[in-house]
Amino acid sequence: MLGPPGAGKGTQAEVFAREFGLPKISTGDILREEMQSGSELGRAVKAVMNRGELVGDQLIIGIVRERLARPDAVPGFVLDGFPRTVPQAEALDGLMGERDPLIVVEMQVADEEIVRRVKSRRVCSVCGASVSAFGDRPHAVKRCQNCGGSLVTRADDTETVVRERLKVYWRETRPMIEYYRDRPTFRRLNGAQAPESVRHDLEAAVFAVAEGLKLVVPPRRPA
Repeated sequence: MLGPPGAGKGTQAEVFAREFGLPKISTGDILREEMQSGSELGRAVKAVMNRGELVGDQLIIGIVRERLARPDAVPGFVLDGFPRTVPQAEALDGLMGERDPLIVVEMQVADEEIVRRVKSRRVCSVCGASVSAFGDRPHAVKRCQNCGGSLVTRADDTETVVRERLKVYWRETRPMIEYYRDRPTFRRLNGAQAPESVRHDLEAAVFAVAEGLKLVVPPRRPA
């Protein structure tokens, strides 16, 4: 799942992974867990993320290498937030080994819509769940629907940081998308639609690629 910060790829990746019984691998989640641990690495990562910058390639590649080696990722997985640069994409190709080819989906959303969305995003202070459907009333929801925890603004969700992250995205991540775009497994989606429409288009894209390449998609889990 590729796209600018705030495009909704994390939410869509989580739903898709849950419906098909696959692990969702989010480098952002892994790094935030490290930051919350208070470790030296976590403090260094926090400083980088709060400036709106990207964490170094070698650290991220190492995290993904370790995660993909776990047994639950053998049948398949959903990647969110990785790769973000051409070196990361090249490294991921190497990590895939004898696995099926990657299905790469880019969610496209205009910058101004991204800024609006991210400014209204809140996360649960207890379980870390993200809530973004605030519309024009960002303070209308006070508690997490999962656990009842209070909702707070992430330190990196200010407009200044978001615009810096978008600059970094266009400078460093866009070339990586060009790296993928000519592959038969690459698809683009309109991420500015309602979440249900994006979800439908995402599933249709994945199944179309899988059918064309004779890939096996895990069965949908019962609701």
